[in-house]
Amino acid sequence: MSSVVKGVVNGVVTALGLIRGWRDLSPDAVAVSGAGGELTFRELDDRVGRLAAVLRGRGVGPEVPVGLCLDRSPGMIVAMLAVWAAGGAYVPLDPAFPEERLRLMREDAGMELVLTQPSVDARLFDGIRDVVELSRDGTPLGAVSEGRRDSHDPRDGDGPVGELAYLMYTSGSTGRPKGVAVPHRAVVNLLESFASLLELTPRDAWLAVTTLSFDISVLELLLPLACGARVVVASAHETADGRALRSRAVAEAVTVMQATPASWRILLDSGGVPEGIRTRLCGGEALPRDLADALLGDGARLWNVYGPTETTVWSTAGRVAPSPAPVDLGEPIGRTSVRILGPDGIPVPAGEAGELHIGGAGVARGYRGMPARTAERFLPDPFSDVPGARMYATGDLARMRDGRLHYLGRADQQVKVRGFRIELGEIESVLRSAPEVGNAAVGVCDGPDGLPRLVAYVVRGDGGAEELWPVLRDRLRRHVPEYMVPAHLVVLDALPLTPNGKLDRNALPSPEWTRARTTPYRPPATALEEELVTMWGDVLGIEEPIGVDDDFFELGGHSLTATQIIARIQARFTVAVPIVVLFEHPTIAELAVEMDRLDDDDLDLAEVAALRDELDGLGAQDLAALFDELAPGA
Repeated sequence: MSSVVKGVVNGVVTALGLIRGWRDLSPDAVAVSGAGGELTFRELDDRVGRLAAVLRGRGVGPEVPVGLCLDRSPGMIVAMLAVWAAGGAYVPLDPAFPEERLRLMREDAGMELVLTQPSVDARLFDGIRDVVELSRDGTPLGAVSEGRRDSHDPRDGDGPVGELAYLMYTSGSTGRPKGVAVPHRAVVNLLESFASLLELTPRDAWLAVTTLSFDISVLELLLPLACGARVVVASAHETADGRALRSRAVAEAVTVMQATPASWRILLDSGGVPEGIRTRLCGGEALPRDLADALLGDGARLWNVYGPTETTVWSTAGRVAPSPAPVDLGEPIGRTSVRILGPDGIPVPAGEAGELHIGGAGVARGYRGMPARTAERFLPDPFSDVPGARMYATGDLARMRDGRLHYLGRADQQVKVRGFRIELGEIESVLRSAPEVGNAAVGVCDGPDGLPRLVAYVVRGDGGAEELWPVLRDRLRRHVPEYMVPAHLVVLDALPLTPNGKLDRNALPSPEWTRARTTPYRPPATALEEELVTMWGDVLGIEEPIGVDDDFFELGGHSLTATQIIARIQARFTVAVPIVVLFEHPTIAELAVEMDRLDDDDLDLAEVAALRDELDGLGAQDLAALFDELAPGA
């Protein structure tokens, strides 16, 4: 059985306290590994304590938000825990997000301090009063690391613990992201529940693949540490390269992994899930039966997990049985209640459909700047005996059958695409702000590969450009994350309306999944181009011939399909192609030229992987010294 050490900080049980218990039980065991090296539990606690002292000296205390704009490395975990040790709350700022979205998040959170690294573009936090740079192992860089460093005992002197653990920003229907305020008690309940459910031990290693701005990262970064196990932090390039991710999992003897259905498929397409990963969690969107069977094929344990950000990561979990059993959402985790209610707020009979409401210890405080009483989805919980208890109306339709929860779909405009929660209204707001657009709507359609894709529907405005889609796509990329940029554009004379004048989403037409018409067709001229045309057609589901000058992203490609393309290239050809190459050279003609150039290099795949691992292990100062040494004239 897994054990979780009870950890109390200033009289409050926190995730930080749970983790610190292992500092005394197994101080020399490796707690975190990844790009930039590894940290034992003693070293992790030491770095957390020292950074917390710096943060307290800069005014961090209860309820103070601290931005984390960091690369994926052990330092990411040090920063999270140090903010808590100082008493504050962390706010993920994904370096891949557009500047405008990060600005809105900073302003909404009232943020004055950001933790970052030299590798992150400083323009992403222009206007922030205080910026502290960290090394990849979480050590403050420069003069900021001096002062109270030597006098601080990591075992003592934490700041007062605030109730707020983190602010997690989600897509908002009004066009602005909403900050979900999650308290420490909710995080601890999550960890204790899954520690009992998964039975992790200090012999386990969990491969962390999720961006910090996606709340499921909370479980994969903290639960292993709370159980005395090891967190393996996959680097950014590994999370985007299925074969590199698989190699990391094998090399680190990983035993546990959590991912969305789309991410699991990428790993399956890149050589399969390593057999050592015996415990597998899938969540973020519906788990198809065929994928479940593939993940169960070697006898591993598979859990289907479900929950909105507002109820702290996962609220239910179900062990998935082999076919032909249905894939359901399982049962509530500890100290969590689920109710299926009708429009009148009364529970529906067993087996009937209704809206799912979640109560209990995982319910968040509400949205930043929006008191719980004004946030329409946070409701008084009439079924609880706890005074002032609330429940969250998820907007998900479900039914309860044989004591297990079954998901039936959404009741509103919120959708899930590639595991990300998206409010269609936020994308529509950006589209309508373009002078080229008179009106706009966004829908979700199954692509040729059977996976859901966002589709934009627009009515041209007075100043409509001839090539509308490149203009709108650039605008969207400046305001929303990549996963919220539609894969396809449909231009309509008018949006379909219901008899009462509202948008009729059910009448939005399905797009024709064909090659873009903005580029003249040019056939492949070499054997390599012909093979790439076939690969693109298979992955994107386009049956008509693809031209070598067609843009991958105009054809409906996105980050996950790009990963599939790269996996097939590396499986078919003896050349290592980083995924960034496809983003920088998005046509077959350009990609073929770049592949020929890479193929001329003397490095083979194994040498490239070894060099990449070596560079990942270097800190910023070591890299700078290396580049100075290699520079011409050195």
